[in-house]
Amino acid sequence: MIGNGARLAEGLTAIASRAAAAILAVPQPALTQREKPDRSPVTAADEASEAVILEGLAQLLPGVPVVSEEAAGRTTPTPAGRDFVLVDPLDGTRELLAGEVEYTVNIALVRDGVPALGVIAAPALGLIWRGTTGVGAERLRLSPGADPGQASERTAIHTRRRPAQPVAVISRFHHQAATDTYLERFTGAQRVVVGSALKFCRIAEGVADIYARMSPMSEWDIAAGHALVVAAGGAMTKPDGSPLRYGQAAVPIASFVAVGDRALIADSKAKA
Repeated sequence: MIGNGARLAEGLTAIASRAAAAILAVPQPALTQREKPDRSPVTAADEASEAVILEGLAQLLPGVPVVSEEAAGRTTPTPAGRDFVLVDPLDGTRELLAGEVEYTVNIALVRDGVPALGVIAAPALGLIWRGTTGVGAERLRLSPGADPGQASERTAIHTRRRPAQPVAVISRFHHQAATDTYLERFTGAQRVVVGSALKFCRIAEGVADIYARMSPMSEWDIAAGHALVVAAGGAMTKPDGSPLRYGQAAVPIASFVAVGDRALIADSKAKA
């Protein structure tokens, strides 16, 4: 069993901060993209971030299995054990290449098939969100590369109760008719475009209410956000309200919905 939760949160935050700095250190010409087998882009920034994260995890959590997106692209991920780490070293590569600031570093600790601790860093924004289920969530203003103790601001965050007109965060580059149809269940919902895993952060800090995806996503894309939303008081499940289970990284999560108020999931089921 992995030990002290506060120590782990600080350690994973420090790793995410260093990875954020590694991304920003890659000069723009080196961001020329290559295409992976799944047709998604990868750059030197993705790889620089992953190298920093894997080195940091080897020191912080020796012997604990790690499943990371770029490494998984080179070898087939195998089912992980009771405790393992899921890593997306650069979520939102398309945003980065398009000159947007909404890209992130995602690190999650999974225990018994459920994300227990999630850290999401936004390098271009100088912000890190983190949450431990059953403990709480917070947002740190932290310069990329700095240790967590150097944060200039720490703010406890919490999801909000269901408003009369909920805000649904949607993808900039992954538009899906099935997701649009699902969101029609929420009468009057406002749709706001947000890149990468920042969608989870907006829900966790109480400025958005719903993030739904009705097409497959890899576990490393969503595990950190899952832990963060739950730690902040929200919920993340399959669309029918049943739990999501992690540990089969080679098999994508088919669909999910993350909400700030669990009542929204009950509403969507009633209107199905």
